[in-house]
Amino acid sequence: MKYYYRYPNAFSIDYLNDLRGAILASPYLATNNLNRDFISTKGFSVVFERSEIAKVEQKFPFFKPYLDRALQTDCNAFYLNPLLLKEGSRVDPHIDRSLRSYCKTVAPPATVSVLYVQVPPNLEGGELVLRCGKKQVGKIRPEANSLLYFQGDLTHSVNAVKTATTRLSLVCEQYILDDKELADIPRFTIESRAVKAI
Repeated sequence: MKYYYRYPNAFSIDYLNDLRGAILASPYLATNNLNRDFISTKGFSVVFERSEIAKVEQKFPFFKPYLDRALQTDCNAFYLNPLLLKEGSRVDPHIDRSLRSYCKTVAPPATVSVLYVQVPPNLEGGELVLRCGKKQVGKIRPEANSLLYFQGDLTHSVNAVKTATTRLSLVCEQYILDDKELADIPRFTIESRAVKAI
């Protein structure tokens, strides 16, 4: 993969609508538990190893089609999070390494997958900006039902949303960890500010 690629019309519209409804109705959805780069965003996170995919699908059946399609076969650890932005929300430049809270030495993910679940047609702002070092290598306007993959070692940000609308995506950091690193992370856990994590 050279920086990123995108698949349009990745899922059926019925699935996309069901997924949006399930995420927005989730009791775990709250002010984001992610770091300070995520300004005025909402979400929750699911950490899991490949061996626990069935448990994720049992707890969150609406994620199953996404996981079937998006997860890369060579990856063995995942950090999955719905990301909700509204007017004034933004994500400042960062490199994903969300498993670092469990394993300090973890490298960036091999790849990051993003499904754009809800993108209003009148959305202003909200573009994903990708950088390799100081060079901008992508500025991606979100499109509903497109599935995007980008290199996990890229610095990336989301421009501020300027309209009174909601932008919802489903993001998965996908890692290739060795046995020692795998031993440091939970096999399955939920991170949320709404309820006590499991």
